[in-house]
Amino acid sequence: MMTILDNLDLPSPETPLYNHTLPKIEAWLRNQGCHQDSKELNAWSIETPTWKAQLWLDVEQISVRYIGAGEGNQDIQRSFKYSLSRQDIEEAVFTGP
Repeated sequence: MMTILDNLDLPSPETPLYNHTLPKIEAWLRNQGCHQDSKELNAWSIETPTWKAQLWLDVEQISVRYIGAGEGNQDIQRSFKYSLSRQDIEEAVFTGP
């Protein structure tokens, strides 16, 4: 059974994110339900039924801010190095805060 990710021709899920080209990372983010900011191209957002977040593709890492997800409705911010596998980042980011 083929998934949408198979059509993206991505490296294996165990591959560090730094071994993915920028267009592949962008396609992967879109596939996860993220939307790219039209003015700040390294900024992305995602909204699920239970949480929403902003993501930034920084030089050495992906930074994620979960909006209002912490105690007292505070934001929760996390960063993930590109040396992590795409699967590890996907599990850490897209399961929510």
